[in-house]
Amino acid sequence: MAEVEPRCDVMALFVAARDEKRYLRVSAPMVRYSRLAFRRTVRKHGIDLAYTPMIVADSFTKSQWAREADFHTAEDDRPLVAQFAANNGPVLAHAVELMAPYADAFCLNCGCPQRWAIQDGLGCALTLNPDAMVDLVRHARAAVPHHPVSVKVRIRDTAAETVELVRRAEAMGAAWISVHGRTPAERHQPVHYDMLKLVKDSVSVPVVANGDIFTLKDADRVWNETGCDGIMAARGLLANPGLFEGGRYVSREVIGDFLGEALCTGLHTSLLQHHLNFMLEPIMGRADRQEFGRLPSATAMMTFLEERFDIKVNLPLTNPSPHMTQVH
Repeated sequence: MAEVEPRCDVMALFVAARDEKRYLRVSAPMVRYSRLAFRRTVRKHGIDLAYTPMIVADSFTKSQWAREADFHTAEDDRPLVAQFAANNGPVLAHAVELMAPYADAFCLNCGCPQRWAIQDGLGCALTLNPDAMVDLVRHARAAVPHHPVSVKVRIRDTAAETVELVRRAEAMGAAWISVHGRTPAERHQPVHYDMLKLVKDSVSVPVVANGDIFTLKDADRVWNETGCDGIMAARGLLANPGLFEGGRYVSREVIGDFLGEALCTGLHTSLLQHHLNFMLEPIMGRADRQEFGRLPSATAMMTFLEERFDIKVNLPLTNPSPHMTQVH
């Protein structure tokens, strides 16, 4: 397959943020949720770099149906990091080759704590197996030499293990390292921000901090505490795609923007409802939530939101539909 150049220089974003004495604002890879409508919305409201959802490389390479279900994009869907979960080097290499025309960089998921992923040697299994992680990074870099390849990991149980993990990723050529500040066994325990600072101090490549970023104040505090080059938000952005603009709660304008993007990109009704449940939690009482949960269509939801909360659909100035692309 012919080598493909990325559309945007992701590493230049880190340099620009550093020169401007700020951190890169990053939208995390979230299974189901980090789709085109969401990516376009968060970019309108302060995000510098957006990820796809985690995509399982094995399914992606074997099935056209899986590729169509997992990913679609548009000409302005950039800069974009495609994240893959993999446990086989040649399979990951094939996956990134297929995705190379549509992504600007890649990420190997070494942080998913789901039991099924760990049992299959994916996600956190790689945080616990640095040899496998290094081999996968090597295969991906060889397959797409012009695209940066990064890793997203969790911290290990000890400082020494964590430092060894990230230094091995750096030595193998990881362009940057995103770190969730909990171990594979931790779920809701406090984030170990001191370990994120240790990671930043232990490698020379950019480091992106992840874990419990729910407000702009949280992001600023973690940046000041750790010195990391980027701050990645996940659940905080689901509740408020305008998080990095500073609002404590999502605004009507941001919800309207998301509705417009959802309409134009054909977001599935059930996913639309899930997203809106996150965003509307602060303003919907129990009765409203129950009524909203019974609505059968996107049209019914939008009518409900306009009549009940004066939230109107904001159609995007550029409609991505004619340019939406799927990997073949």
